[in-house]
Amino acid sequence: MDYDHLTYEQDGHVVTLTYDRPEQHNAINREMAEELHHAWQRFRDDDDAFVLVITGAGETTFSAGWDLQDASEIGEIDDWEAFRRAIYDLPGPCGYTRRVDVFKPIIAAVNGYAFAAGLETALLADIRIGAENAEFGALERRWNIVGGDGLTARLPLVVGFARAMELIITGRRIDVHEAERIGLVNEVVPRGQALPRAQALAQEIAALPQGAMRADKETVVMGVGRTLEERLRLEAETVVSMFMRRDSHTIGAGAFKRGERPEWPHHGL
Repeated sequence: MDYDHLTYEQDGHVVTLTYDRPEQHNAINREMAEELHHAWQRFRDDDDAFVLVITGAGETTFSAGWDLQDASEIGEIDDWEAFRRAIYDLPGPCGYTRRVDVFKPIIAAVNGYAFAAGLETALLADIRIGAENAEFGALERRWNIVGGDGLTARLPLVVGFARAMELIITGRRIDVHEAERIGLVNEVVPRGQALPRAQALAQEIAALPQGAMRADKETVVMGVGRTLEERLRLEAETVVSMFMRRDSHTIGAGAFKRGERPEWPHHGL
């Protein structure tokens, strides 16, 4: 697929996916959402792609969310059953936001406004790097639009129940320093430096053995909402997977024993 509203660039094992509609503040319309469905699965299924960096074009906006001009053109629903099926089957109205099947590391370089579905997009990342001019908020409150791309599912996991409820109910905008204080942002950098910092971190992560990292992320993600016993059982299953990789754990353990740096012929996979 050719992208009109995205750029997809790969440097070694790091992919940078840029939401590229700067004239619309990188807001997501239906055509862009289809492109995002393709791009995220492309990264997921590419054996040579290890880490994904997501960002928005320009220095002032990560993503302003759903393109309401495009949304205003969606007419009345005349076939409810077909619409219901489409909603449940869709990977997400504003991107690949309803799937939980990307267990490779994801970093968001938030370079400005991350509002509504833009906030939900940032929540797809495992690590969020925020520029000093980054702002966050569930601004869909103003237009009587629900958080349909993971806001109510992911935000409480990231910042806790009470903080999430306040942001969801009030639609209050917060700056990057408050976002860092409540755990929404991992690191604050100067304006214009979010993407370089995220890409540098992504290269560091890509240099690590990938197998155990992905297994542990999958365990964390798939353990959400389960009992402690169920989560520990999931963790035990990752131990089993450790013995089934092409690059056995014995490579690392043996190198440690010899005081050497391990070499991973298959990147730890």
